[in-house]
Amino acid sequence: MKIPKIPLSDWVDALLDWMQSHLGFLFSLISGIVEPIVAFFQGIFSILPPIVTIVLIALYSWWLARWRMGLFSLFGLLLIDHLGYWKESVETISFVLTSALISILIGIPLGIWLGRNRTGHKVVSPLLNLMQTIPAFVYLIPAVFFFSLGTVSGIIASVIFSMPPTIRMTSLGLRQVPKELLEVADAFGSTPAQKLWKIEIPVARPTIMAGINQTLMLSLSMVIIASIIGTGGLGERVLQSLTDLQVGKGFEAGLAIVIIAVIFKRLAQSVAKKDR
Repeated sequence: MKIPKIPLSDWVDALLDWMQSHLGFLFSLISGIVEPIVAFFQGIFSILPPIVTIVLIALYSWWLARWRMGLFSLFGLLLIDHLGYWKESVETISFVLTSALISILIGIPLGIWLGRNRTGHKVVSPLLNLMQTIPAFVYLIPAVFFFSLGTVSGIIASVIFSMPPTIRMTSLGLRQVPKELLEVADAFGSTPAQKLWKIEIPVARPTIMAGINQTLMLSLSMVIIASIIGTGGLGERVLQSLTDLQVGKGFEAGLAIVIIAVIFKRLAQSVAKKDR
């Protein structure tokens, strides 16, 4: 006897159609929030001439991560501008910062809740495991369906893909706070809010920053993948070079991504060290 095929694809399509019909206003609202954030970051990096922006970034890197990182940022970004990838780099940086910002704004509060709620932690942890197990390409499917092709779809997929580390590390940091400190706070009559802001978050800050660093790197790793759905930036240049078999152009765009990744990583690490 042949077992009938489960119409799983039909169920998923029906669910997506229902969401599109009844929650369309929500997706429009999300697009209305994401697009101005991207435009804001692009405006910050485009308002001044590239050379001025590069010098300011280099000075900030020098101040935050010492002179070697400042020189690397200066010469690395000058190389990107010299190769003609500054506009694409601004789009990529805006993409990464927007997706990382949204991931952090959602991930840290959720991580705090999970760190203080064991039942919630047990329920959400399998979902976080699933989010990190699913290939990044899969996230593009519902993102495109709800938000069409473009930057917003790529950012939504990137948020889903890169948010779990922030949630995990925030939860872990709060659960690692010594119980003795919390008992002392209780003995002095501290409120839950006072314990959170004056004890738990300061103690857990290095762990939280490690999660933010991972989120930044995962957001950057989505640049090339998201370029498939038209997010632009350096990822689109890499994809185009692969399609046209232009190895040299692909190497240049890939080098620009590497330079930006190193700057992001080192600056995030420096911020984490300053918080210790």
